[in-house]
Amino acid sequence: MVVESWKPEETYELGKRMGEKARPSDVYCLNGDLGVGKTVFTQGFAKGLGIMEPVNSPTFTIVNQYEDGRLPFYHFDVYRIGDISEMDEIGYEDCFYGEGVSLIEWSNRIRELLPDHVITITIEKDLEKGFDYRKITVEGI
Repeated sequence: MVVESWKPEETYELGKRMGEKARPSDVYCLNGDLGVGKTVFTQGFAKGLGIMEPVNSPTFTIVNQYEDGRLPFYHFDVYRIGDISEMDEIGYEDCFYGEGVSLIEWSNRIRELLPDHVITITIEKDLEKGFDYRKITVEGI
């Protein structure tokens, strides 16, 4: 599925709709360059799960955990991961294979740890179509 987003609010709404459909043990891989709207998408996704608290990227902590939605939500940002063994230290398997939903930014950095079935979301800019334009490709649904 390919969705065109012409403003951040549309990216947020797509995230929200996907969060509403998320199920236990779903793993979402969110990829795209810096500044494409991964955090905006994730904030919408969290809202779709019923999470009311502010959601920000866990850039320096690797994972933020939210428990106040209809499912536990594990938001990973593995951009700064130094060694894949750091994922073992934070107990990634409990997140990926438990009762919650995992969303992983920069998932290509931990490809070998990912479950066989993931849902991949790729967000891309196209400045020729406008500053706020995003092409969002969703695979694996």
